[in-house]
Amino acid sequence: MGKTILTILGVVLAVWLVMTVIGAIISMLKFFFFIGLVAVMVVLAVTVVSKMSKSN
Repeated sequence: MGKTILTILGVVLAVWLVMTVIGAIISMLKFFFFIGLVAVMVVLAVTVVSKMSKSN
C-alpha cells in the first residue's frame, strides 16, 4: 500500500515538475521575444531619424 502511494506521489511530482519547466521555458521565450521586438523598434526609429536628418 505504501509503495503504491509513493508511486502515485512520484508521478504527480514528476508531472508538476514537467509543467513548471515548460511554463518557465515559455515565459523565457516570451520575454526574449519582447526584448527583441523592442530592439527592432529602436533600430527602426534610429534608422528613420537618421534618414530624415540626412535629407534635410
